[in-house]
Amino acid sequence: MTVTRTTTDRLSATSAPVLVLGANGKTGRRVCRRLEAAGVPVRAGSRSGTPRFDWDDAATWGPVLAGARSAYVTFQPDVAIPGALATVTAFFAAARDHGVRRLVLLSGRGEEEAVAAEEALKASGADWTVLSAAWFFQNFSEDFYLDPIRAGDVALPVAAAAPEPFIDAEDIADVAFAALTEPGHSGKTYELTGPRAMTFAEAFAEIAAATGRPLRLEAVSPEDYAAALEAAGLPQAMVDLIVYLFTHLLDGRNARPADGVRQALGREPADFADYVRRTAASGVWTPAA
Repeated sequence: MTVTRTTTDRLSATSAPVLVLGANGKTGRRVCRRLEAAGVPVRAGSRSGTPRFDWDDAATWGPVLAGARSAYVTFQPDVAIPGALATVTAFFAAARDHGVRRLVLLSGRGEEEAVAAEEALKASGADWTVLSAAWFFQNFSEDFYLDPIRAGDVALPVAAAAPEPFIDAEDIADVAFAALTEPGHSGKTYELTGPRAMTFAEAFAEIAAATGRPLRLEAVSPEDYAAALEAAGLPQAMVDLIVYLFTHLLDGRNARPADGVRQALGREPADFADYVRRTAASGVWTPAA
């Protein structure tokens, strides 16, 4: 991450905050840390924040937008879900009406619904940047696959899944920070991926090698996978989203790595192997005693 001292000084000199939606999420909390480290005022947008922000309650939007200079926009759980387009389009209009000058949208690479949200942003009249991201490295260590990896047994509907160029959430946060604080990113769409594509089987094999523990990957039907997610208590919208991503998005459309990180930051993205080494060393994949 490269930020000139002039840019940091200019941003720190104003009291107008940068709004970060999804401030407790994988990328949001990392963006917050970078802004805070640079001395940039931050307003965390979340249901637990003050003021409170809730995508499902438009009455909460105005208080978090008031006085903000720019915003990092992540829609929960994903812009691919039904109804997301109408909601984010209304939010973009509200941001414009409140004088928010710059909007940086986290989007899903290859998702038709996400592309529609991107087009809505471009038509909003805002100074915009789109971050079209691949699947995160951190899905293996922070939520979806963490408990199965600890248990040594992962079931996924990935029998015919094409390779995916997974991306480090740290790289996404670096690009988001740059787009929020530096000139030169307006009107840009960055496709953010890692440097190489790999199958889920290959990803889990690297994790097994780094942890020194066997890790079995079982291919199951989408129907059985959905039933398991429902039994685990996931909301139906999340179940539908996860199954959709596995059954439709992993069809080869995203298999080729992109150069968005290089375009935005002038460096290469982190490799999955580096993430696996540092994550294994942290002990997060070690089963509890």
